[in-house]
Amino acid sequence: MSERRYTLEELKMRGDFVRRHIGPGESQIAEMLAALDLKSLDDLIDKTVPHDIVMDEALPLPPAISERMNLSFLRRMAGRNKVFVSMIGMGYHGTVTPGVILRNVLENPGWYTAYTPYQAEVSQGRLEALLNFQQMVIDLTGMELSNASLLDEATAAAEAMAMAKRVSKSKAGTFFVAADTHPQTVAVIETRARTLGIDVQIGDPESDFKAADCFGILVQYPASSGAVKDPSAIIAAAQAEKAIAVVAVDILSLCLLKPPGEMGADIVIGSAQRFGVPMGYGGPHPAFLATREDFKRAVPGRLIGVSVDSEGNPALRMALQTREQHIRREKATSNICTAQVLLAVIAGLYAAYHGPDGLKLIAGRVHRMTQIMAEGLRRLGYRVVNESFFDTVTLHVPGQARRIAAKALESQINLRVVDADHLGITLDETTKRGNLQTLWRVFSSKAGGLLDIAALDEEVAEVIPGDLKRSSDYLTHPVFNLYHAETEMLRYLRWLAAKDLALDRAMIPLGSCTMKLNATTEMIPITWRDFSNMHPFAPLEQAQGYQQLFEELEEMLCQVTGFDAVSLQPNAGSQGEFSGLIVIRKYHESRGEGHRDICLIPQSAHGTNPASAQLAGLKVVVVACDDKGNVDVADLKDKAEKHKDSLAALMITYPSTHGVFEESIRVICEIVHDNGGQVYMDGANLNAMLGVCLPGKFGADVSHMNLHKTFCIPHGGGGPGVGPIGVRQHLAPFLPDHPVVEGVNPAAGSDETVGPVSAAPWGSASILPISWSYISMMGAAGLKKATQVAILNANYIARRLSPHYPILYTGKNGMVAHECIIDLRRLKETSGISVDDVAKRLVDYGFHAPTMSFPVADTLMIEPTESEAKREIDRFCEAMISIRKEIAEVESGAVDAENNVLKNAPHTHHLLLEGPWERPYSRERAFFPLHSSREDKYWPPVGRIDNVAGDRHLVCTCPPMEAYQDAAE
Repeated sequence: MSERRYTLEELKMRGDFVRRHIGPGESQIAEMLAALDLKSLDDLIDKTVPHDIVMDEALPLPPAISERMNLSFLRRMAGRNKVFVSMIGMGYHGTVTPGVILRNVLENPGWYTAYTPYQAEVSQGRLEALLNFQQMVIDLTGMELSNASLLDEATAAAEAMAMAKRVSKSKAGTFFVAADTHPQTVAVIETRARTLGIDVQIGDPESDFKAADCFGILVQYPASSGAVKDPSAIIAAAQAEKAIAVVAVDILSLCLLKPPGEMGADIVIGSAQRFGVPMGYGGPHPAFLATREDFKRAVPGRLIGVSVDSEGNPALRMALQTREQHIRREKATSNICTAQVLLAVIAGLYAAYHGPDGLKLIAGRVHRMTQIMAEGLRRLGYRVVNESFFDTVTLHVPGQARRIAAKALESQINLRVVDADHLGITLDETTKRGNLQTLWRVFSSKAGGLLDIAALDEEVAEVIPGDLKRSSDYLTHPVFNLYHAETEMLRYLRWLAAKDLALDRAMIPLGSCTMKLNATTEMIPITWRDFSNMHPFAPLEQAQGYQQLFEELEEMLCQVTGFDAVSLQPNAGSQGEFSGLIVIRKYHESRGEGHRDICLIPQSAHGTNPASAQLAGLKVVVVACDDKGNVDVADLKDKAEKHKDSLAALMITYPSTHGVFEESIRVICEIVHDNGGQVYMDGANLNAMLGVCLPGKFGADVSHMNLHKTFCIPHGGGGPGVGPIGVRQHLAPFLPDHPVVEGVNPAAGSDETVGPVSAAPWGSASILPISWSYISMMGAAGLKKATQVAILNANYIARRLSPHYPILYTGKNGMVAHECIIDLRRLKETSGISVDDVAKRLVDYGFHAPTMSFPVADTLMIEPTESEAKREIDRFCEAMISIRKEIAEVESGAVDAENNVLKNAPHTHHLLLEGPWERPYSRERAFFPLHSSREDKYWPPVGRIDNVAGDRHLVCTCPPMEAYQDAAE
């Protein structure tokens, strides 16, 4: 038999990435197909996906490229960006990410491939890092409580407005915003306010604010202009009329300025971007919201709290989880399902690495440089408008602002053009002495002979008013004072990471979460200087590399979904949902049908759907599901016809949240369209459709696409997420735009857009190269195969587990989509073993649990993705089968119903250090239930956590360790 001769083109291995991304090799695929009695992957799709939506042709994508070629292309693309010295400010600052944090967190899959810490026992490392972040924010703002991050400063301000409306005892309907607030923040507040029926008044709080007419007020401190003014009187005036006082802060400035918590503020918001998180052309960045203890149950986002485990030891968890959207649905405080965990971790570690003294030195250096810069400009004859400032000044340059800014561009410095007569200049920790000298020469060619930095350093006077100087201590907890040496920080980071389960250790089979490979090649470009160091408001001619990235990625996303236009601005899936719904509302308004406000949502939907609908000002009407988990078409038809004059939209997940391809999806879409509504398709399960079907072609009008799921952006332990929306042509004119950067929505017409939904024009721009890389390296054939294998893996798991656990829902031919739900309800009745017991026992086997009790109580939803090889899938199945045998022992009475390996799970190494082993099962069975677990044992750092105790005694700060011990005792 002669050996086949490969062509030179084949030898280039252009499509080699496909076999790196897809876990099972061809022999493993064949084995799984055989187990399912299938002949091929095409046969699998034929038996799983409705024939009337399956594509006849391949996706119109360019041929797949190699990993090396991908990096080469992106290097050239990044090279088209021109990174100038940024002095624009407006909430974005140059920063230095400490190398030890860059290498061991931002570039470490042990951190960036983890999931939101719902399973707290396997998430103690990042929970501690998030608790550090909360403590950092609490200390610097002077508040009593902080959440564990929000999406960006502008959306945090919008959340603060909504929270203020909930907690304020004022009957007023107006929210006042100080005019000297960052313009993107004002615009996002206005976008959110329109849907909530809130009036926004913008003005000077000292002259225009009438507290009796407002339920809340937001002031910026320091102001967007740089001015540092005491907000105490405004806060007091607001509170005298039962209004809520919100203060937007610069977190670094609070190392020198009196914190708003000491002035009586009710809510403090801001961004921690300048604490080591690159600007990245707008994101992702960790925002925060701090408040009073009294408002703890109204706080949006995540709260990390302290509790105790089954052994009485302190343990961390996400607190007050009854606020989660899938429980409270349209009554949730917010639609936020994720946050910016990875970035919050970096910011908290930045504070720990520098400590209070280091942060004060950085803040002092930035402030001193700004003093020197401002005094130099005064001596050159220019008037500094704001007499007091931290790092930003506004110059009065009558009629000269654009001319001077253009001259600065020639020296590769970007300034903020406020208007024709004013320039804004902001410095940061990256500003060098040479930058000041270059800046001065922009204003005067004689500056070199007139100004001396050393002399000015001796002469400048303090400009922060004495009563606004900070006198209180901050960051006194040991965590901010132990790790200033790199060796110490390095070991601390390793110690934290070792506590957690991430994809670098095991499969994370979370249903509806798509925990797939985040390939190293995809991740490499995000830390390149030409991507990471760009200010989001830099002139567009300096950002042509990014503009190319956006244009090409938008086109790719259109091609793989069938939509006509895409907005990249939404910086989370929840933001995508909200954006899509307000686009639909704006479309109806443009047709004179603004009264349409009914949103139909199946009862199986993810909780963010009704929460987003409520946030968009829609009324939720629930549609029933039938016994097979599908949308009850008759009920849908009845309700669509009943509300035909007010029907705005249907929100539907496809494949369904129940893990099946519903046969009637085209009919469902037609019913909604026939009754005047639009179809919003939740893109959570898009990973089951790429290359197989196009949602934009079988009835969806708009859909968000979770780039952190289907398109390989990592989950980061609970963020970042990216949720762009795709729309049909008739909705494109209403997609988000931006108040600072023009042309964000090229389809914008005479009708208004919805406005901005995020602070940055293109959202979390710096991580978009990940998705561009994924699509480019997979190509049309690779994307289709990934979908096929994702469906294959899920069906293989369902087939292996079905003799042991009922599979709750299946579609045609008994098949599931890319995930399956196993039903434990009967087992709970026969044995008393709960879904929680099974989830915690899986930890002893070295696995993160599947999604618990969603969308059906007492079930587990399993999604393996295409990235898991058959060997790992079999290991997981063997663990589940072994657990079923353990349950059978309880059912038969062979073991005690309460004192058994399941009820006592997970088992920590602390138990090995106790006295005699008194449990009615062996140590071997507790710790090494399968032989495979001996090879690389994951040791959970804590036992089962007491959630009730954690909520009853809510502690969301870093008290001394002895305080934890006292609480445990």
